[in-house]
Amino acid sequence: MKSDEFKLLYEYKDWANAHLLAACGRVTPEQYAAPTSCGNGWGTLRATMVHLLDSLWQTRITLQGYYKEPLADQAAYDATELHDDAFPTFDALRERWMTEQREMQAYLDTLTEDTLNGMIHFVILDAVRERVMWHWLMDDFIHA
Repeated sequence: MKSDEFKLLYEYKDWANAHLLAACGRVTPEQYAAPTSCGNGWGTLRATMVHLLDSLWQTRITLQGYYKEPLADQAAYDATELHDDAFPTFDALRERWMTEQREMQAYLDTLTEDTLNGMIHFVILDAVRERVMWHWLMDDFIHA
């Protein structure tokens, strides 16, 4: 896989997410936090959007080596996850989303073909795992 191909995919993802964020920006604060029955398991629009943001965040920090060594315990892993209460308003979520988007683009700019085609090693709850880096990025691209 070539790095310029992933940059193009993520530019498309950013374009699509801009449309998603624009649509979310048109709902009222009550609608943002209201229970929903859309069946995705997250319960509210806010929870769904936080889940998507957390996916982007977790992908980036994992690929940048945050989980190279095991964390202390389950609570330490849980503390890395983004939660609804950290984003009481849509503006708070959008601000963090834009930061993560910039950080991901900056990270993608550092990747070479060797890096993309190489293995990423990480530890989650004392289980050492590895994946081809571009496979992980493709999963993230498809997810959100």
